[in-house]
Amino acid sequence: MNGRVLRTELRRSVAPWAALVVLGGSLAVLYAIEGLWWRGTTAWTSQWTSMALTTRSLLAYLWPLSVGFGAVYGLRDSRSRMAELLASTPSPAWRRAALPAGALALALASGFGLLVLWGGSQVALGDTGYLPAGWLPISLVAVLALVAGAVFGMGVARVLPSVLTPPLLVVASLMAVMFLRQTTDSALPSGAAPNRLSQLSPVTDMPRELLLTLSGAVDLGQTLWFLGLLGTGFALLTASTPRTRLLALAPVLAGAAAALLVLPAEPRDTFVVDAAAAAPVCDGPVCVTRVNGARLPEIAPYGKEALRVLHDVLGDQAPASVREETALRAVGDDRRLAADVVLVDLDDPLIARATGAELTRLLVAQGLAPNCRPRTIWEGGGLNAVPAQSVVASWALGDQQLKPLQTPEADPYAQREWAGAEAAWQKLKALPQAEQRSRIAQVRAAALACGTELAPLTGEASR
Repeated sequence: MNGRVLRTELRRSVAPWAALVVLGGSLAVLYAIEGLWWRGTTAWTSQWTSMALTTRSLLAYLWPLSVGFGAVYGLRDSRSRMAELLASTPSPAWRRAALPAGALALALASGFGLLVLWGGSQVALGDTGYLPAGWLPISLVAVLALVAGAVFGMGVARVLPSVLTPPLLVVASLMAVMFLRQTTDSALPSGAAPNRLSQLSPVTDMPRELLLTLSGAVDLGQTLWFLGLLGTGFALLTASTPRTRLLALAPVLAGAAAALLVLPAEPRDTFVVDAAAAAPVCDGPVCVTRVNGARLPEIAPYGKEALRVLHDVLGDQAPASVREETALRAVGDDRRLAADVVLVDLDDPLIARATGAELTRLLVAQGLAPNCRPRTIWEGGGLNAVPAQSVVASWALGDQQLKPLQTPEADPYAQREWAGAEAAWQKLKALPQAEQRSRIAQVRAAALACGTELAPLTGEASR
């Protein structure tokens, strides 16, 4: 009997539309817009945690819509003028509320589940060999948030049966999400609200660092909060007197209190480094993180060749290893360089698309003149280091002419930079061999100190 009623609810209610909006709307955003979620190591189909955080970030609009769908669903009895008739039936109020709430919850969970299933299938078909356990709670909390928001909207509409209730709830939910939004543009997450309060939002920021994930305390605290919201929504659906409606607020208040006790107070405890993902996987002196372990066979031989070249030109001062960069930093902050290590950022667009001898050239350039300013899909500060890196890499590899690490840009500023690089190359090649080595050593020292890499090549003071 209940199964037949549930199937009827799914066929003739707003529930299927909610599932369609969640699935179709999300895929439309992801595929119709060429966003950052398609680029770099944090592309949404490249790794499991990136997929979970990217789909979770879509709750910025999905969650207010789920609250609105719930409110529209909750107005059904009052619009049909059947509220009093249904209240007089012998069926318990909780049973009458459970079927429509269950239908909407099943639809929303199915829509978001299919979205996650699609993204997960793309990740599985890729070249990742790392499957973390932490991605699943991120997605499960998202499903719980959608269901809790919808049932809460149903309950509020049941108590306030007005045509204005759905749009007002959508606007209020959207404003709450925007106010509580937490970003990871800095080294630590930040937002307009205090850290604990901001984590009551169902939305996470898009992944900026491949190694970042939500801490277990955040998953637990948000689960308690949304269970409380779900309990209040269902209680409002069954409440019929002012006293029971007031008591219906108890679950959400208890859930919020429990969540605020569990959620981390410090931003550094909110998004944490996945230690298992950051663990080094090495082939001799060349190491990458475990999450990028599939790339080690392609990087290792060229990394070893780059270390050999660096030892030939720098002697005992040469770096001894090539390692993937794992230090967290704010967007635009300087990289933490070290003289004894060639730090590789796999989000560097030059390195990401390099293969073969081109990769060796880039690693040699990083060893001789590492770019202090990062260059990633989020940042472009390290592009001004490319001309100097091109000079030192061409010198170390014994080229007769300057070979740019990338095709020179056509804008006047870039042309001046490359003209300066060509002039520096000619001056460097005209010097005695010992002086050439001295200039290269000065370039490296300037780069490690975040100075001007091209200045020593032209005889100028580094700044």
